[in-house]
Amino acid sequence: MSEPIVPHHATATRPAPLEDEEPLASLDRPGRPDESPDGEPIFDIRDLSLWYGEKRALNDVSLRIPKQRITAFIGPSGCGKSTLLRCLNRLNDLIDGVRIDGQVVFEGQNVYDPSLDVNLLRKRIGMVFQKSNPFPKTIFENVAYGCRLQGITRRLELQEIVERSLRDAALWDEVKDRLDDNALSLSGGQQQRLCIARAIAVDPEVILLDEPCSALDPIATAKVEELMQDLKDDYTQVIVTHNMQQAARVSDFTAFLYLGELIEFGETDRLFIKPERQQTEDYITGRFG
Repeated sequence: MSEPIVPHHATATRPAPLEDEEPLASLDRPGRPDESPDGEPIFDIRDLSLWYGEKRALNDVSLRIPKQRITAFIGPSGCGKSTLLRCLNRLNDLIDGVRIDGQVVFEGQNVYDPSLDVNLLRKRIGMVFQKSNPFPKTIFENVAYGCRLQGITRRLELQEIVERSLRDAALWDEVKDRLDDNALSLSGGQQQRLCIARAIAVDPEVILLDEPCSALDPIATAKVEELMQDLKDDYTQVIVTHNMQQAARVSDFTAFLYLGELIEFGETDRLFIKPERQQTEDYITGRFG
């Protein structure tokens, strides 16, 4: 029998809870840890369901995502991971035939409130896609793009933002003498970090990452994972990954989805070492998926 994947930051055993301490996630409420490490969660997803036409892709998902932590969505292909991720900043709005029930509460406001400014929402919740997608512009203009859309035009201010963002994305030293080069001349790993720099240049609160390392080699993957750890103090991050080892390495919390349902959610250390649901154990030990 295969052994569960052990997160690199896991302890050998998880201390038993005190008598008055509630477990992080109970069997009957898999997506409801009592509260985020910093108090209220940044996202509170409540009974969220989504249909693509007649096909139901999410089924009454309830989940709280902690602030300034890394949360991973895992599960087999087609389980709803990316669909759930795109609900957080309403990217599913761009798909014809989508219908959504339930709520996604972001810092106290339902993102599906008709009065909400979607452009402002997507400024606060940045997105990094599976395939790096730099614009066919210079490295400088890629990072400055969102700032220009917001009306920032002073060259000095843009220079400061671009340098800060590239430094935060651990890319500055590699490109500081190439800012006028076409971004498409960068390697795949550099392009992905450039996309992260572009996302954080507009000062978001959350970064969503949809399979950000699936097209990268191991060295570039390690750099992106290290970058995620470096950014954790300043940004909430939510990552979709097929790679369970990656989820174990980088995330603080993990949600396991299957056929559009949330099966289990909790601290990554606990979920990989001692899952509460048999389905979760079967998946992380390779019995299916």
